[in-house]
Order: sequence, then C-alpha cells, then structure tokens
Amino acid sequence: MSKATEQAVGLHKTLSLPQIVALYIGAVIGSGILLIPGLAAEIAGPASIIAWLIMSIIVIPMALTMGLLSARHPNAGGVSHFVRLAFGDRYGNMVGWFFLLSVPIGAPVVAVTGSHYLAILLGWSDLQIYVTAGLILLATLVMNYFGMKIASQVQTVVISLIIATLVLAIVTSIPHASTAHFTPFVPHGWLSVIQVAGLLFWCFIGWEAVTHLSEEFVDPEKNAIRGVLWSAGLVALMYFGIAFMTVATHSYGDGLSAASLSVMVQLTLGPVGGWIVAITALFICIAATNAYIGAASRIAYSLSHQGIAPKWFGILHRKYHTPIGGLAFLCACFAIVITVLSTKLISLAAIIELPNATFFATYIGGCLAGVRLLKGSRLGSTSAWISLIVTCALYPFLGWSALYPFVVVIVLHLVEKRKAALSQSTENAKA
Repeated sequence: MSKATEQAVGLHKTLSLPQIVALYIGAVIGSGILLIPGLAAEIAGPASIIAWLIMSIIVIPMALTMGLLSARHPNAGGVSHFVRLAFGDRYGNMVGWFFLLSVPIGAPVVAVTGSHYLAILLGWSDLQIYVTAGLILLATLVMNYFGMKIASQVQTVVISLIIATLVLAIVTSIPHASTAHFTPFVPHGWLSVIQVAGLLFWCFIGWEAVTHLSEEFVDPEKNAIRGVLWSAGLVALMYFGIAFMTVATHSYGDGLSAASLSVMVQLTLGPVGGWIVAITALFICIAATNAYIGAASRIAYSLSHQGIAPKWFGILHRKYHTPIGGLAFLCACFAIVITVLSTKLISLAAIIELPNATFFATYIGGCLAGVRLLKGSRLGSTSAWISLIVTCALYPFLGWSALYPFVVVIVLHLVEKRKAALSQSTENAKA
C-alpha cells in the first residue's frame, strides 16, 4: 500500500476546538470528582485543600506539555510517539503499553463508580451494579465504533451538562459552609497532605489520553494548545470548588466520603439533589470512558503498525475508519475486569492503584520526551521540567502499586527476547 493510499484510509481529521475541549475535560473529570474530594478530606482534613490548590496549579504545565507535543507531533501513538521520537522505539513501545494496559482496568473502575451512585438511590444489588457498568462500557464502545465525530459530538453535550451540575453543587452548598469546619486545619500532620497529593494525581490524569486523538484534530498546531488551556482552566476551577465546599460543609467522614458530592448537593436540594448527582455521575462515567476508549483503541492501532502488537489490533473499519481491532481488544479486557470485580476478589480501592501507577509512568515518559523535544520553546521546556519534577517526586508515594509498571517492562522484555529467539531459529532453519 502506498503512503498516499494509507493516509486516505487512515484516521480522519474531524475534531474541532469545542470537541477537543470537551474530550480533554471528559478525560480529566472522571470518577475522581465523585470519589476523591471526600476521601482526600478524610485523609488530610481541611489541609487537603492545599494539595488541591497545588495540583490545580501544577496541572497547567502538565497540560501545556501534552498540548505542545500534540501540536508539534500529532499522531495516534500519543505519548508513546513522543517518547519514540525522543528516545527510540524501545522506550516508545514501553510507554505505549503502559497506557494501553491502564485503560482496560481504569475504564471499568470509572463505570462501576458511576453505577454505585445510581445503586444508592435505587437499592440495586451487586449484580445490577456490574451489569450497568458493563452497559456503560458497551455504549461507549459502540459510539467509538461509529467514529470519533459522533463520539465527540455526544461528548460536547455531556460535558456541558456535567459543568452545569458541578456549578449547581458549588452554589447550592454555599449556605451550609462554615469556618468551624476548617479547624483543626491539619488533624493528621503535613505528611498526610503529601500523601493526598499523590492520590489527587488520579483526578488530573487525562491530558495524555487526548494526545492519542491528535492525529484527528483539525489544525492541531493551533487547536491543541487552545484546547488544553481552556480545559485546564475549567478543570482546575471545578475541582478546587468542589473540594473546598466538601470541606466547608463537612460532607465527608462517617461513611460519607465515597459519595461526598451527593451528600453536599442534598444539603439544599434533598433527595432531588441525590438524583441530579446520580445522573451526573452516569454522564461523567460516559464522558471519561469515551475519551479513554477512543485513546486506547488508537494506541493499539499505533502499536500494531509499529509491529509490536498483534496485527489485528491495527484493523480499521472500512466505512467509519475506526480502529475496530483495538476496540475488540478493549471489549474482551472489560469483560474480564468487570467479572473479576463482581466476584469481590479484588476491591475497587485496590485495583484503582494499578492504572494510577501506569498513568504516572506514562506521564514521566511524556515529560522526559517534552524536555528533549520542546527545547526550542521556553514555555514548553519549562512546563516539561516542572511536570517531570512533580511526577517523579510523587511517584514513591504510590506504595506497592509503583511496581506495576516495572512488571510490565519485565514482561515486554521477555516477549521481545522470545520473539528474537524465534526469529533467530527461523533464520538458522532457512540457512
């Protein structure tokens, strides 16, 4: 196939600026806003808002780094492509697999979280929760099957509803805020604030996901930067506002932390507020899984074309030009993870740490690539260095899950070694 023909049947440029902003926000505002504000306040008390403030500021250079790299090097490989350009194929492939192996775990976690919010109101059984989570994943797989244009249009509408609901949550909780809820300010010591900062990373991942869609941006040189600036500002305001009001209204602790957003809204709106948050949780899950499924299916496509993933990962739909091979891989993985979660062999809290670790590793790789590839830009170089220092400093606080990326590296090394041995034996047989 000629290069011109390959481009003609490749991924189409269909994503305009509003759709790019919606995809960025959807990728970043995921299950984190449903779970983390209450959990962070429970761990570090009112001082947790300091961690939120710091992360809200740090998110800007992180977003800029990914946006600038996308503008200069738009490619379905995303961060793995940037790392490949900076350090070669081996490291690019490694980072690609980090991301690809994060989504099959992370997306089901998001879907199950949204289902729990509905279950509280409807009194669902565990079976109903996991069936609903499976349907959320299936719906987003179907949207991506028909193309990124349709998926991104749905995303734009969903994100508008999410932002409206989060603003409603902040405004309606103001009458219930009290300065008394900010004392004692540091009940568990300053180390707890640092630990919370590591946990908050889960809330601010997502910038790397949309880099995998950059090949489908209309005018990526301009829209990638505009997209991250608009979305970073909105995300930081929403997160800090929700986290601040969670503390100010003391909507956490005593078993309330996992549903703190619902508790906060119900202070003013009562049971109706619970329904609003439950429906919003469903929208949030659809938006987040939509962005990550789109990104992961494209990294599968990219890795296949690099020759380090099965060939069927790279199959495109003849009509819609969507990576149906990658979508099929994700569908199989989702079925396995949802089944495992439904058996309660692994808790949601434990399994969330695995994709968090590989997302961390993906960011570290992307920031290292940014340091090298953005040397000609003072803004880009500074952003990359700040992001690299922050991610490396927080990585040790992941605990045992920090070993997960190293396990992936070892497995990839063994697979490469086996392939090399098989190739050598084939050559010897021919000789």
